[in-house]
Amino acid sequence: MTSATPDRPPLVISAQSQVVHGHVGNSAAIFPMQAAGLEVAAIPTVVFSNTPDYPTLRGAALAPAMFADLLLGAEERALPQRASFLMTGYIGSVEVAALLVDFVTRCKRTNPDLVYVCDPVMGDHAPGLYVPKAIADIMREGLLPLADLATPNSFELTHLTGHPIATLADLKAAAQTLRLAPSARLIATGCILQDTPRNHLESVVLGPDSVSRHPTPHLPVALPGTGDLFAGLLVAGLGRGLATPQAVDQAQALTGMALDHARMIGAREVVLFAPDFRRALLQM
Repeated sequence: MTSATPDRPPLVISAQSQVVHGHVGNSAAIFPMQAAGLEVAAIPTVVFSNTPDYPTLRGAALAPAMFADLLLGAEERALPQRASFLMTGYIGSVEVAALLVDFVTRCKRTNPDLVYVCDPVMGDHAPGLYVPKAIADIMREGLLPLADLATPNSFELTHLTGHPIATLADLKAAAQTLRLAPSARLIATGCILQDTPRNHLESVVLGPDSVSRHPTPHLPVALPGTGDLFAGLLVAGLGRGLATPQAVDQAQALTGMALDHARMIGAREVVLFAPDFRRALLQM
């Protein structure tokens, strides 16, 4: 792998959704990673006008032939050999999901030092599952076993494993059910456990030999793109040299900052233009 240098920062290959209006998928994750000083190669899995919670939705999932062509182009430019991180998020079709399994497999074979971050974007407690079951199955059986870091929210973790999440023991049981590699870390986000501090939610990091818990204030707002922003900030922190627990703390704090600003101005989307948020990114 080509190491990051002062002249060449860590490279992230990010395969996620892209929207014209709002901030979800790559439209949420790219800016914080770039502002933190990382190089990003963005590959869209879908291109939509906006998130599906509006009265109209334009655009489509990328045609499999076009998506495969973009992956080939990335490989022709030797991006997998150069990359420090590969991350995947929302996937809009079964065919694209299958192509991603093959791409991640090739990338990890080409570059054994590559860190693959799998955010299995499938749903949440309020909307429920918003991808077809076949895509969720590919996440479970194809992508998650390749992951070095997996970042499901508590709803997605329950769907993937069949384990309701109410205690730390439940999380540990769910982690054992996932087909993660022995060295992989699970970062379960948005958890409210029986002993979570009042008016908080938490991310829980379960590694091969350690567990750490990261409570954060539970803001009275739920906006599309929150998990995508968190994942981008997580990779930004890791790319700047933070250990996983510290990267989780930083990602939660900055996500909370962006959400709180969106709440104050009445935005329907995650917003990335708050001065304090941008200043914190530049100081990473």
